[in-house]
Amino acid sequence: MLSLSTLLTSTTAAAGNWQTYGSIILIVLMLAAMYFIMIRPQRKQEKEAQDMRNGLQVGDEIVTIGGIVGIIISITDETITIISSRDKTRIQFLKTAVSRVQVPAAEKEEEKKPDKEKDK
Repeated sequence: MLSLSTLLTSTTAAAGNWQTYGSIILIVLMLAAMYFIMIRPQRKQEKEAQDMRNGLQVGDEIVTIGGIVGIIISITDETITIISSRDKTRIQFLKTAVSRVQVPAAEKEEEKKPDKEKDK
């Protein structure tokens, strides 16, 4: 027959194993939650910014990360050139310096079309 001390020792060892597994499962769940709360949204935001920069067109009105507003006049693989101010100052930037597109070139063309029809 099993003695009481042997029975208690085996029960305690089994409980200790479950606590270890429970701790590991808790850590894995916390890492998964951190991924879905922090890392995934950041990657999505970076992808949207990259798509915006790849979709830049001549004529887009943009704002740089430094707050400079201008209209794109030329685009290369890594740089853009904009006209800023009434003096038509030309400034060259890296595409990564573009913060957002204020007015896409397509919207500007749509705004001009009704004006031409009114003149007729």
